[in-house]
Amino acid sequence: MPWIQANGASLRYQLSGSGTNTLVLVHEAGGCIESYDEATPGFEKDFRVLRYDQRGFGFSEKARELTFDGVVADLAGLLDALHIKTPVYLAGCAMGADFSVGFAARYPARVVKLALASPNIDHNGPRSAGSIERGQHAEREGIRAVMDASHERSYPENLRVPDRARFERYQARWVCNTPVSFTAQARMMSTNDLTPDYPKITAPTLVIGAKYDALRPPEKAERVAKALKNSKYVLAETGHFMALQTPRLFVDTLLPFFKG
Repeated sequence: MPWIQANGASLRYQLSGSGTNTLVLVHEAGGCIESYDEATPGFEKDFRVLRYDQRGFGFSEKARELTFDGVVADLAGLLDALHIKTPVYLAGCAMGADFSVGFAARYPARVVKLALASPNIDHNGPRSAGSIERGQHAEREGIRAVMDASHERSYPENLRVPDRARFERYQARWVCNTPVSFTAQARMMSTNDLTPDYPKITAPTLVIGAKYDALRPPEKAERVAKALKNSKYVLAETGHFMALQTPRLFVDTLLPFFKG
C-alpha cells in the first residue's frame, strides 16, 4: 500500500475497486486501513474504494498532538493529493463517523451521500475522563495494559463468539497502536462537540444505531438522525465497530442506500 503527503502528513492509503464513483471509508479510534478488510470487497464492484490510516494510527505519520479540524483537513488534503475532485460517498464507524460528520459539515459540496454507524452528539467532555486516564495508563505501561478494559464494552462477547478469529485479528492489530497518539486522540476528542456540525450537513445521510453498542447506544444515533435535515435511521444487529464486527451486514445496509 502506498503513502502520500497530504496536509503536511505522510498518510498510508489504498484505492481499489472498479466503480466510477469514490467511496471513502473512515476507520474507528485506534483503527487502520485493515479495519475495512472484510467489508471492502462488497463495495468494489460499484465503487472505487478509498481507505487510509488517519494521522497517528496504522502506518501513517505519528503525532503527539491532534486536532479535530486537522484530522478532518487530512482527508480533504488526501483527496486533493489523489486528484479526486468529484464529490465522494463517505462512511465511518464509531469515531470514524465523527470525522465523517466533521468532513461533511466543513466540505458539504464534496459529499454525495453520508453513512454514519454509531455516531456521537453533544460535548465529549463529561465522557472523556476515562478515555484520557486510559491513554495515560497506556503511555506508562503500554497499549496491552489497557486492551481488555477498552474492548470489554466496545467488542462484547456476543459479537466475538460468531467469529473468534476475527476478534483476535482485531486485537492483534489494535495492540500495535502507539501510546502517544492513542492519548493524543483522547485529548482531542475531550474538547469536541459535534452538535453544531449536524445542521451544516446537506448530503442525504444514513444513520445506523447499533443494538449492542454500550458506548454509543442506538438512542444516541436516533438523536443524530433527528438533528439532520435529510436522514434515514435504521437499527442494526451489530456493535460499536459495525464494519469490523458484522462486515456483511455493513455492506448490505450501506449499499442500497448509496445506490438508491
